[in-house]
Amino acid sequence: MAAKPLDGIRILDFTQLLPGPMCTLHLADMGADVIKIEPPGGEAGRGPAGTPVSHFFHTVNRNKRSITLDLRAPGAREVVHRLAASADVVVEGFRPGVMARLGIGYEDLKAINPRLVYCAISGYGQDGPLAQLGGHDINYQSYAGILEQSAAPGGPPHPGNFPIADLAGGALSAAMAILAALFDARRSGQGRFIDVSMTDCALALNTQPLASLHTWKQPVPAGRDTLSGGLPCYGTYETADGRHLAVGALEPKFWQAFCAAAGCPELGKSGWAAGKSGAAVRAQVAAIVKARTLAEWIGVFDSVDACVSPVLRIDEVLTHPLTRARGMTVETPVPDGSSVPCFAFPVKMSGFAFTLDRVPPAAGQHDEEVLRESGHGDGDIARLREAGAIRPPAAN
Repeated sequence: MAAKPLDGIRILDFTQLLPGPMCTLHLADMGADVIKIEPPGGEAGRGPAGTPVSHFFHTVNRNKRSITLDLRAPGAREVVHRLAASADVVVEGFRPGVMARLGIGYEDLKAINPRLVYCAISGYGQDGPLAQLGGHDINYQSYAGILEQSAAPGGPPHPGNFPIADLAGGALSAAMAILAALFDARRSGQGRFIDVSMTDCALALNTQPLASLHTWKQPVPAGRDTLSGGLPCYGTYETADGRHLAVGALEPKFWQAFCAAAGCPELGKSGWAAGKSGAAVRAQVAAIVKARTLAEWIGVFDSVDACVSPVLRIDEVLTHPLTRARGMTVETPVPDGSSVPCFAFPVKMSGFAFTLDRVPPAAGQHDEEVLRESGHGDGDIARLREAGAIRPPAAN
């Protein structure tokens, strides 16, 4: 097997919780040496002190190493400087200006390592009127116009359990930009500062409402646009057992195949019906779907190419033939000696196979290992411990 795509790349990861750790998870899975730099006791995503490490932490922190470092303690800045001298990437998720005040911001580290790619992930960007405000995914979605569209017709906005701005806006956008900057640093010898605003990046993905605004010269209300429930051929329908069938038959051939299989071929030209006629068609289809269970509908559409699928629960996803065939789960050991299924690295590449090389680390598990790699000797490590910059690994 060939080397992994990011073998030899070292990343210093100062992030916590979800956007940053998911970004560096993807990079670690592709072979980067990701060193989590956590506060004493470990990052917030591990859960409350004295409790078992959260499953949430385990889902986004495999294939990484961990050191604990009190960034405000004497000697901590010098540790980061020494680590940065041989690193390729720094990823941080603090509010703008925090790293600079600690003496480990981009300008500080660039002076040590001009090739360094430095990525700052924040809610609202490094400048602008909201730069210093706290926020979470629900807030970023709000400013990006996404949350307003997440509603049934006439209903209130309601966030789903998929944090779009954190993951698509933060994690994936950051990973994309880091890889581009790494490529350029290898040919130019110069790194870059990357300003990832989760709001900006989520906004840039919110193209459907924008296109509708330009088309209709006014915002289209939630639940009434092409992809939000305004068409009979694209939406969800409740089944007899309270489950749901997802119909994505936008093209006429798919809608006609759906209608033929569902027993309503007379509706084959009504998939894009709008207004009152569209509502009437939806009502007819809803009554038809409501007459059978989800399992029955799965049987009906098992061999019909109509863009129809069952709306699965997460436990069903884990055991579904598609998930298994694509190798999309990996058993990840947890501290109690058992293991839990986590999602595998999703992209397939020639010459590369995803592997679980490191289980999610205990807080500070690699303190001495990483410090010695950066040239710290026994005396250096002892002085750092005495100063409170590093501490014994936290119980996990």
